[in-house]
Amino acid sequence: MNHRCIKEIKWFSLVNCVFFLHSLFLLCSPRRSVMMLLTSLVPFCLLAAAAVAVPAQEKRIHHQADLSDHAHDDAHGYKYDHEAFLGKEEAKTFDQLSPEESKARLAKIVDRIDTDKDGYISHAELHYWIKHRQRRYIEENVNKHWHDYDKNQDGKIGWEEYKNTTYGYYLGEEFDDIEDKATYKAMLTRDERRFKGADRDADGIATREEFTAFLHPEEYDHMRDVIVQETMEDIDKNRDGKVDLSEYIGDMYTPEGDGEPEPDWVVTERKHFYEFRDTNKDGYMDAAEVANWILPGEVDHADNEAKHLIHETDTNKDEKITKKEILANWNMFVGSQATNYGEDLTKRHDEL
Repeated sequence: MNHRCIKEIKWFSLVNCVFFLHSLFLLCSPRRSVMMLLTSLVPFCLLAAAAVAVPAQEKRIHHQADLSDHAHDDAHGYKYDHEAFLGKEEAKTFDQLSPEESKARLAKIVDRIDTDKDGYISHAELHYWIKHRQRRYIEENVNKHWHDYDKNQDGKIGWEEYKNTTYGYYLGEEFDDIEDKATYKAMLTRDERRFKGADRDADGIATREEFTAFLHPEEYDHMRDVIVQETMEDIDKNRDGKVDLSEYIGDMYTPEGDGEPEPDWVVTERKHFYEFRDTNKDGYMDAAEVANWILPGEVDHADNEAKHLIHETDTNKDEKITKKEILANWNMFVGSQATNYGEDLTKRHDEL
């Protein structure tokens, strides 16, 4: 199991552990049978659930990833811009190039960004490019698992292929050999519903894009309702179609014993429930309010970065940039051994 998957376990409460393990199965170990994976991880999950609880914001809310771990401060270097424009891994590759090779590769990238081949890079083209680079980690995850599910290697994954690969032997037995049969049936039902939500043409077969939406629904607007429904099913324990305060708090925190004082962040969350989550002040969170909580509207970092690069590069202020303008400011878009050296000098000067 990789480090990222182990880290993710810490954010989930015990009541959601079984469903989380199923998601973990999709991300980390698609070759193994459901039973083997759950059997091996349940003890660890119980241990993790008993650990110190963490705020719900770290668990439920789907934040947009920033474009870089570096601060966006052009006065002290262009690391943020490089990683935003190229992606984090590709930016490391450019850092090892000479200035001449870095500029030559940048020129080829500009040709790819200019999709309508009019000789200009518009905001829309640059925005799309930056968004595409930031999705690479998702594409790599899908590529890693694709062959495990595409059994007949036809470039598509049918629901039956996915179901048989994931649940295998236990389907024929209708989960009769499994102690918690209801849980496994619920997992299967949830999978099928999510698969159908991702399958936009409703043909029972997922293309690569549809399979990506199945594995990473938080990245797709049309999967919003699926995410909200799954969250409601996790939290709404009395199945009344809404989330009350006890369900909201209980999803993220379970006291270890009677009389245990609540952590400060739990007290804060109680206030947030009434002040921010329950917007219509009826004492509950309905599906729309849950959606506002877990899928908040956020700043589009890619949009801001595209505007920033154009503003800094557009010498004639026509709100679009040419290859010539980009190459004249090449060190803002890409790195090289030369730009790294210059940034190191700046840092050393600041330290003095």
